Amino acid sequence: MNLNLNALIAKNLPNQLEGKVASYIPALAQVNPNQLGIALYDLKNQQIIEAGDSEVRFAIESISKVITLLWAIKKLGLKEVFNYVGSRQTGFAFNSILNMEINKDEHPLNPFVNVGAIMTTSLIVEDKQACVHPFEEILTFAKEICHDPDIYLDDTIYHSEKRTGDLNRSLAYYLKSEKMMIAEVEPSLDTYFKQCSIMVTTKSLANLGAVLANDGIKPWDGKRIISSESATATKSLMMTTGLYNQSGTYSRLIGVPTKSGVGGGLVSAAPHKFGIGIFSPALNNEGNSVAGLTLLEDVANKLDLNIFK
Repeated sequence: MNLNLNALIAKNLPNQLEGKVASYIPALAQVNPNQLGIALYDLKNQQIIEAGDSEVRFAIESISKVITLLWAIKKLGLKEVFNYVGSRQTGFAFNSILNMEINKDEHPLNPFVNVGAIMTTSLIVEDKQACVHPFEEILTFAKEICHDPDIYLDDTIYHSEKRTGDLNRSLAYYLKSEKMMIAEVEPSLDTYFKQCSIMVTTKSLANLGAVLANDGIKPWDGKRIISSESATATKSLMMTTGLYNQSGTYSRLIGVPTKSGVGGGLVSAAPHKFGIGIFSPALNNEGNSVAGLTLLEDVANKLDLNIFK
């Protein structure tokens, strides 16, 4: 693979000046915006290549929606999960329910907008026999699918999320009032705030992307962790809804299933080729990493990863 990642980091890092960190979550407002890191899991050569701030830990935020969706499907089955949440774009901001109200929808339109993610999280109820809290299940699964035993919950970010999460709280109570959510609201929200506050690296995300790119099989040990059906469905949703209102634009420009988080992370799965993790915390108005997306576009072009070509 002839790819100078350090040169691409140097080229794209200045783009962070066009964005801002997610200041509406106080703990994230303290993050240094002048960072850019990348890790690529090369499935063909079975190796990870890293550059820039690839070892920095950061809040996973909305990328956790991918992990929670995969875990919910693993526990409940694909059909059951999608009885509660759809797979369509909303046309509105990731924290809005306007589309649901206008169309009188009976469930959230996809699991990557906040209202859909909260619904998905609420499906993971406590296993009373095993005495395992839903968040502990999600965290254990995250460590396995990201091949990173050092993933942890950041209490400062969690409490910051919880303290300022009134909009997400209103989304959950809307679901409950409309009898879409069966579980109790506050425990489900607590799990949701915690899952958004776990700390990962670009390497963690590259491993996650590699599992999806490898059809649900962990490339580091050859063992299946999720079904092929689950991997395919998730990649499809990442392509169509993973970058919020910019999903269509970057499907054309990059053509690689990608999910973003307001912590500045991006996870991409180039089928049968690469898992990619990127971190740069300065965001554009849509909530996506500015320098991260331009770096991803460069990498996708140089490695010819666009699945539509």
